[in-house]
Amino acid sequence: MSRTINAALGAAVGAGFLYQRRLRTRSERLSAATMETLLNAIDANDAQTGAHVRRVATYAQILAEAAGFDEHTLRSIERVALFHDIGKLHEALFDIFHEESKLTPQERRAVRTHPDRGEAVLDPLTAFYPDLGAGVRSHHEKWNGSGYPRQLKGRRIPLAARVVAIADSFDAITHRRRYSAGRSFTEAVEAIADGRGTQFDPELVDLFLTPPVLAAVEHAMREAHSPKRKKKGNRRKRENHPAPDVEFRWRTKTKKKPARDR
Repeated sequence: MSRTINAALGAAVGAGFLYQRRLRTRSERLSAATMETLLNAIDANDAQTGAHVRRVATYAQILAEAAGFDEHTLRSIERVALFHDIGKLHEALFDIFHEESKLTPQERRAVRTHPDRGEAVLDPLTAFYPDLGAGVRSHHEKWNGSGYPRQLKGRRIPLAARVVAIADSFDAITHRRRYSAGRSFTEAVEAIADGRGTQFDPELVDLFLTPPVLAAVEHAMREAHSPKRKKKGNRRKRENHPAPDVEFRWRTKTKKKPARDR
């Protein structure tokens, strides 16, 4: 009798385990699909930001792999890199980021809210990626505590945000924007070196400045800026990855505002 009961209990436990594993697998697939949809929606709403976050993710992964981080950490850094600027697509900020004229003090204050806005957008995914929101919120923090929005200092800044901060700054320096011309690879490297211990984690900067990492980053930069690659990538994107019919919940379609007088 006891053997029959034990066998029944064992079967029930096994069935419950399999059921929980199926649920977990479905949840993981759903969360991954949600992330992919969000990334495609970034492209659809602002192709410039979409291209930027992909470049940043590439540079961040080069640095993270050189640091020897485990697979979980690598994926965490990649996610933070891909979504670090999602807060810029907020309706209140979108036009500001696409202005060609110099920002007013009020606009600069508004711009500094994008890390918090990004964390808020990603909050529903916290159950799947508990470190994503904090990483996105912290990507403008500085090693010496002078960053924003919380003036975190040193190792209080999430690791993923420290890696992404270097990659983000490198891309901001080297890539041409509406309001600034892209500077050279050498100038960008010098700027990263100058920020060692003040803006950036000194150990990560030392690693970034090693010849193997610099060579990999420079190659990735040349590839990303290649006109041939851009043309090919855009065609592939149109054919295989059509823009999804998705609107962020805080975005509304409005008539384009006339250009501000300079």
